[in-house]
Amino acid sequence: MELTMLGTAAGRPAEGRNVTASALAMPPQRGTFWLFDCGEGTQHQLLRAGLKLCKLERIFVTHLHGDHVFGLPGLLGSRSSMGCETPLTLHGPRGIRHWLETTFTVTGAHVHYELEIREIDGDGGVVHEDDQFTVTAAPLNHRIACYGYRIEERPRPGKLDAAKLAELGVPQGPLYAQLKRGEDATLPDGRVIRAADVVGPPIPGRIIAILGDTTPCDAAVRLAEGADLVVHEATFEAALADKAAEYGHSTTAEAARTARDARAARLLLTHFSGRYRDEDLPRLEAEAREVFPSSAAARDFLTVQLPHKRRT
Repeated sequence: MELTMLGTAAGRPAEGRNVTASALAMPPQRGTFWLFDCGEGTQHQLLRAGLKLCKLERIFVTHLHGDHVFGLPGLLGSRSSMGCETPLTLHGPRGIRHWLETTFTVTGAHVHYELEIREIDGDGGVVHEDDQFTVTAAPLNHRIACYGYRIEERPRPGKLDAAKLAELGVPQGPLYAQLKRGEDATLPDGRVIRAADVVGPPIPGRIIAILGDTTPCDAAVRLAEGADLVVHEATFEAALADKAAEYGHSTTAEAARTARDARAARLLLTHFSGRYRDEDLPRLEAEAREVFPSSAAARDFLTVQLPHKRRT
């Protein structure tokens, strides 16, 4: 799995920096990716990143401000004109269905694949669940309804104790797979091998928190609790905390405090105000690192690897 930052600017594009979007590549056997937010020009960024729209499985929108959604109508239409036939599910705050349906009606656009829109309201909760991942949404603190997302991978089966299996005379093959799945196995001689005796504890899955625009709040900390990676807006430098609060945003130091309080492993800062140029990013990064050392300032097309956790 890996996360690619497609846009790291707040409000409007800047030179070398597009507005908000990020793509989470699913495990290779799945062969798809999820998109988080879709600012204007996101489909151009996807082309540059080598990500194919037909592989897009889900879109999660944090809120309906333009720099997070204005790329949606074009992207959805392009996916149709390219002949993509696989279903697509869009998750977002209440109002996103009305806005998209109105846009399609007024412009005469058509989508020829199955598009399911699931609106999120109130306290959010689990918005998606499958055999590999659970996605939970919770409301943040912004000027309009805005959500953050916590993506949790299910634990993987523990490690087989090969030495013990050999000692017990368990032949390699289907019985190994059965025990690995947590199922007890019966040997040809009638002995029952309990999976709990030969399989180690489950290996925790990866956790990613992708937060929308927000001032510091408890919900952000809860979503980021123990995460391997937290993506948090840092619209302003630490000295501009009053301005950040006025506009419903966070500073570098505030984002870092959220990651620290959540006991996260890594923090990726994004959504930088247009007042900052690329040469300012090391300074913004340094501000965050004073609070949370594992902080980094994102740049467009930065890709962060999310390796499996180690077996214990």
